[in-house]
Amino acid sequence: MINAEQMSAVLAALPDPVFLLSRSGKYVAIFGGKDERYYHDGSNLIGHTISDLIKKDKADWFISIIERALDTQALIIEEYELSNKDVKGLPDEGPSEPIWFEARVTPLDFKVDDEDVVLWVASNISPRHKLETQLREQSDTDLLTGLYNRRRLERELNYHFSAFQRHGHCVSLLMFDLDHLKVLNDTQGHQAGDQAICKVAQTCKDTLRQTDIACRFGGDEFVVILPHIKVAQATQTAQRLREAVENVFYDKNKANKKPITISVGVTEMVTSDTSYSQALKRADVAMYDAKHNGRNTVICK
Repeated sequence: MINAEQMSAVLAALPDPVFLLSRSGKYVAIFGGKDERYYHDGSNLIGHTISDLIKKDKADWFISIIERALDTQALIIEEYELSNKDVKGLPDEGPSEPIWFEARVTPLDFKVDDEDVVLWVASNISPRHKLETQLREQSDTDLLTGLYNRRRLERELNYHFSAFQRHGHCVSLLMFDLDHLKVLNDTQGHQAGDQAICKVAQTCKDTLRQTDIACRFGGDEFVVILPHIKVAQATQTAQRLREAVENVFYDKNKANKKPITISVGVTEMVTSDTSYSQALKRADVAMYDAKHNGRNTVICK
């Protein structure tokens, strides 16, 4: 049988820090944390509370996790970040990226100073989290243009349609494709066509707001989600984007050629919509009306 002294040595040698925390967030005891790549000595935390050290919003979150573990008597697993801005007494300036942890919080069946306690194991998962973020971004990104792909578009449309239905947040959509791309492909090859698609994508990045969501829908078709924008302002945005694309491809020495332009359909989610697909269909119809009305134009539905 292992004796108490040996058990203390085992706990002290744990690579990840293990905190004994009371319901009120008091640090009762700390074990382990011997992996010096990620952790510092935390023994000076004993006797303090989370609220003494961490700013209110984050401290409230920690307390809520402790209470949930104790009230459900179940293991709670959560991922969270910590940075300088979360810690009292530190300047907001610090590492450009926060440190990510995985917490495994287990309720214990005894009390300390008449308070329920939990065991909180904190594992630094920053490298894993960074890799997962990169993989998620890659899965959401169109390889040719660097814009979001159709998978991400559908997720964003679901989210914004739900926000529209529940809270009345207005949302407008643009749908456009490239005019005369077939002529460019036939005369200069598909590589030139791909370059034109990339130029249009870059023009979107340069022209739209950071909160706008530009996606490559497929081929040379694009969809842009404009959160908190009514259709009149969305039409102005579409015109600004159309003019920007026209300027990018304009060449006075080839004025007799058919330049790349875009035909844009604009719509807004309305209360009669039962899904985002109806709004997307209206934008699609408006885009084809723009094509049939001479191209390089904006039509609103």
